[in-house]
Amino acid sequence: MWIYPPEFLEALAGLGLAPTASTPPSVVRDALNDLYRYELRAARDRLRAGGMEKSQYLDLVVTLRKKYWLLSLQPGAWEKICGGS
Repeated sequence: MWIYPPEFLEALAGLGLAPTASTPPSVVRDALNDLYRYELRAARDRLRAGGMEKSQYLDLVVTLRKKYWLLSLQPGAWEKICGGS
């Protein structure tokens, strides 16, 4: 069983993810990474299509990094923090 800290659950809920005690951290992190990559690619595509200026794109990339701050933790750290039993 996994115990996700409240900070994790709050950040994940804001992105539409709600892991349970039986959801391994690696699965949650992979889903989070997929969402992050989707948003980055959508922003890149808008930039290439002329839908935004480069400065707006760069600001958006920084915003996304902050929004997906949990990805700054390595997979092993997730398992230690969530303390699987």
